[in-house]
Amino acid sequence: QVQLVESGGGLVQAGGSLRLSCAASGIPFSISAMDWYRQAPGKQRELVAAIAAITRVGSTNYADGVKGRFTISRDNRKNTVHLQMNSLKPEDTGVYYCHARWGLGFSSDYWGQGTQVTVSS
Repeated sequence: QVQLVESGGGLVQAGGSLRLSCAASGIPFSISAMDWYRQAPGKQRELVAAIAAITRVGSTNYADGVKGRFTISRDNRKNTVHLQMNSLKPEDTGVYYCHARWGLGFSSDYWGQGTQVTVSS
């Protein structure tokens, strides 16, 4: 059974920090690319950060608006991916989703249920 379970969301003041975690099971985690997306109210879901599978160690990508503030990392021993979010802004508010991609051409993927992040001004 595939599961992606996010945690770490909450309410924080602008300028604060949060660390999101996503625990994966039922997927070939080490060879899966892992992403964090977010969806703000009334807006489309957008990619925030991505980290490559073990075959491309160290390869990460970030949305322009979070570069220098967010850091994505993974622990292949614990099948967990993290998103460290610093210097949070009200516009970072939204539901944050963990996403896994694997297989030839990333033919398989799975979404977590999401965790709410609210940044107050």
